[in-house]
Amino acid sequence: MPIHDHEPSFGGRAFLWGGLALGLVFLAALLTHGFGMFGGRGRSEEPPALMVRRGDEIVVPEGSALRKALTVEPVAARPVNAKLALPAVVESDPARTAAVLTPLAGRLVALKVSLGDRVKKGQLLALIDSPDFGQAYDDDAKAADSLKLADKNLERQQGQHDIGASSERDLDQAKSDRAQALAEYTRTQARLRTLGTSAGKSPLLAVAAPMSGSVTALSVAPGDMINDPTQTLLTIANLSTVWVTALVPEKDVRNVYKGQRAEVALSAYPDQVLEGKVLFVSDVIEPDSRRNKIRIAFANESYALKPNMFATVTLSGPPKAEIVVPSSALLMNNDRTSVFVATAPWTFQRRTVDADLDGGSTVGIRSGLAAGDRVVVKGGILLND
Repeated sequence: MPIHDHEPSFGGRAFLWGGLALGLVFLAALLTHGFGMFGGRGRSEEPPALMVRRGDEIVVPEGSALRKALTVEPVAARPVNAKLALPAVVESDPARTAAVLTPLAGRLVALKVSLGDRVKKGQLLALIDSPDFGQAYDDDAKAADSLKLADKNLERQQGQHDIGASSERDLDQAKSDRAQALAEYTRTQARLRTLGTSAGKSPLLAVAAPMSGSVTALSVAPGDMINDPTQTLLTIANLSTVWVTALVPEKDVRNVYKGQRAEVALSAYPDQVLEGKVLFVSDVIEPDSRRNKIRIAFANESYALKPNMFATVTLSGPPKAEIVVPSSALLMNNDRTSVFVATAPWTFQRRTVDADLDGGSTVGIRSGLAAGDRVVVKGGILLND
């Protein structure tokens, strides 16, 4: 049968228009919803967060790039000999230091020593012209003369009594007069001895050294009027034994005890270390510095240790375990030092620590960590916020 071209029928044209409309709808759906409507991925998923904060904890979720940057290790403990370094100063022994006073007021007419001189016990230090001492000297002279006269009178009365030329009463009176004269002379002699002199010596008040030692302070000069008997003329210190006095912070007082071994280094002798023991621990905290004083005694026959020298005292205690971490684990936040501690797998918490910052590769931790704690030793700065 021959084929002839002909126009499509009405039904055919309807079928073509319907197919075209369905294609347009399908294309619009693709543009609107993407290919995911057929089971494919229309858009890429967002990457996981680097870290998530939950209260005071930081969680590094699975898939976070931080997991490869963080290194977590357990805290170690090492045995160390506890040492405490303290500032110190050389001082004269208080029991071997004397403030020289004058027992009476007067004018200083002569000074026999200079600052820094070494003196012997009983050595003349100064002469003072004192009216009160002059009176005591005159009283002694009168008492000596009265005793001499009473002795003669008693001797005369005894002779008269022996030959019957005087009565018993006269002899008794002579004995009484002599006893009173002796008592007065004894008193004036004792007074002079108290003042540091005796009859027959200069009427000037002599001030003598109460002990052997060095003149470490001098506060008067010839011609000065000494109106107050409590005024210190000079100070003598026996420096054959000296104290090294150290100041212990209040927080370390519990670690110091009498008999504790001590090493002393002095700025004046950097190549020499003195070894001693703590002989004195004060029962009182100094109110201004909030420190406790301890003292170590040293023989000083050569006078090499001089008062007011600076020193450093190092005290040794029994061995103890010290927590240590790598210095890379420490984070500085203002005035605090902290580390990140793992409280659960990939969960961290910031913890403030008291560290011994000596600049080494490992750092001792005085408080804030315990043996077995797991700490971020590398990459902790990435968790810092």
